[in-house]
Amino acid sequence: MKSLRNKTIDFSLEEGEKYLKNCVKASELKGGQVNLTVLGDTFTALKGVSDESVDLLIVDPPYNLDKSFHGNTFKKSGFDAYAKYTEKWIDAVIPKLKKSASIYVCCDWESSVVIGQILAKKFILRNRITWEREKGRGAKTNWKNSMEDIFFATLSNEYTFNLDSVKVKKKVLAPYKENGKPKDWVAEEKGNYRFTCPSNFWDDISVPYWSMKENTAHPTQKPEKLIAKLILASSNENDLILDPFVGSGTTSVVAKKLGRNYIGIEQNPLYCAWAEYRLLQAETDKTIQGYENGIFTKRNGN
Repeated sequence: MKSLRNKTIDFSLEEGEKYLKNCVKASELKGGQVNLTVLGDTFTALKGVSDESVDLLIVDPPYNLDKSFHGNTFKKSGFDAYAKYTEKWIDAVIPKLKKSASIYVCCDWESSVVIGQILAKKFILRNRITWEREKGRGAKTNWKNSMEDIFFATLSNEYTFNLDSVKVKKKVLAPYKENGKPKDWVAEEKGNYRFTCPSNFWDDISVPYWSMKENTAHPTQKPEKLIAKLILASSNENDLILDPFVGSGTTSVVAKKLGRNYIGIEQNPLYCAWAEYRLLQAETDKTIQGYENGIFTKRNGN
C-alpha cells in the first residue's frame, strides 16, 4: 500500500486501458493531427507528421545505457552503433521541422560525446545546457553522476528565443542607485531583486519524487520545470512541439499547460496510458512545480 502522500502515477496497463483508448496508433497518424499521444514506433509515426510543421523539437532519447523500461529494454552499444541510431532519428525528424525551429536534445555525459558531434553536422549548434540532477547513487570507483546535458540547436538564424520569459529573479546584495533611484533592480518588502539573463548551468531543478503530483514510475522522467524552461524560451502560444520519445508524457503535459500544441510519440503502451492520464489532469490543473506567476523559483522553495 502506498502512503497517502505518495502521488506517484503507477497504475497497471489494465487499469490504464481507458486512457490508452485516447491514443493514436503510429501507423494511423495523419498530417495535420495535433494534441495527441501516438502509440508505436517513432520512425513509423514520423511518416504521419506533416513536413515543416514543427516549431520546437524536444528529444529525450534512450541514453547509451542498459536500461529497462517496463518490459522494453535498451541495450548499451558501441559508439559507432549508437551514432548510427542517433543519426537515424535525427534524419527522420529534420523534414518535419520548420526552418525557424529550435531543437533541444537531452543526454548524459557519455551519450553527449556522440550526440553533440552529430547535431553539429546537422544543425547550427548554439549551446549546451548542464543541469544538476540533485540526486543519484554514489559510486565507489568513480565520481557520482549528478549532471545531465541538453544541447540547444536551430535550423537557421531565424528562431524564437523569448528571453523575458526565462529571466532569473535574483537578490541584489549591493544595490546601486543613480540619482537616488534603484538602477536595474527593484525594492520590495522581502528584499531587493533584479531579473537577469539565464545561464547554461541550471541548479534549480528538482527531479520528480514520490510526493510530487507529476511523478510517475518511469525510470528516466524529466521534470516539468525543466521542460517548461525550454518551451517558454523557444516557442510561442499555439506553436507545435514534437517529442519523438515522450515517455510518460512530460513534454506534452507542459505544452498543454502553457498553451502550445503537441505531438508525443511513445512505443510503450503503459507510458502512453500514464501520459494520457496526466494530460487529462492538465485540463484543470495548470500548475508547474517551481514555476509560479511567470517566475521560476529556486529548487524546493522560493
